[in-house]
Amino acid sequence: MHIPFGPQLIGQTEKTLNAILTTILGDRLTEPQWVTLRLASLLEQEISTGDDLAQAVADRARFGNAGELVRGLTTAGLLRDGRVTAAGRRLVAEIQAQTAERVAPVWADLPADDVAAAARVLNEVLRRARAVLA
Repeated sequence: MHIPFGPQLIGQTEKTLNAILTTILGDRLTEPQWVTLRLASLLEQEISTGDDLAQAVADRARFGNAGELVRGLTTAGLLRDGRVTAAGRRLVAEIQAQTAERVAPVWADLPADDVAAAARVLNEVLRRARAVLA
């Protein structure tokens, strides 16, 4: 079945990839916890407090419970003051490796020009959607 480019295609793609992620996360983390931990890892140079991280998570992921997510990951020993701990880094590396292995067949053999075009279009869609929400 061919789905034309638009919300249905983007949504189904996101849901399917999220289902793969959920199986990898298992009972270690929820998807919102994973997103929060990944953002903490990616934004490490910009974050100096748990409140900074909670604000970044709320802004980027649109999680209304960002503060609760940060506190939960802190209690679990994966964050400290909004920054990823050694245990958090190990878990991020493990999950990233498992994810890369699991989704490798999804990305394999896609033409580089098509991937670049898709990235440009999806980034523009994301930018416009965020502008609508602003």
